[in-house]
Amino acid sequence: MSKRSIFNDLKLNQQELIPVIVQDYKSGDVLMMAYMNSDSIKKTLEDGKACFYSRSRQKLWLKGETSGNFQMVRDVYLDCDNDTILLKVDQVGKGACHTGNWSCFYKKVDLKSGDFENEDNA
Repeated sequence: MSKRSIFNDLKLNQQELIPVIVQDYKSGDVLMMAYMNSDSIKKTLEDGKACFYSRSRQKLWLKGETSGNFQMVRDVYLDCDNDTILLKVDQVGKGACHTGNWSCFYKKVDLKSGDFENEDNA
């Protein structure tokens, strides 16, 4: 198996971003989805803490810098098309979601009606 740099074949979108799925290393829970650019990927790899690109603030965003809920990166994977990143992390603190929930994915949708309700997992 040959080794290559993550930056060789990475497929960024038109905004030079790539979607990132964040998964808890121990439980397998999907915690959140965010975006990275080349600079946030480099910072994540250098520091071992998840760093994303905030589209609303147009700047790098170190997860946990204000909340204390850091994500310590254990593994980084690329999908088969090199257009999505999977981070496996140790979630430090209360949770990943800005709402206080463990995961951002807490609104379970009923398959028949399409209705959803919050599953409080804070």
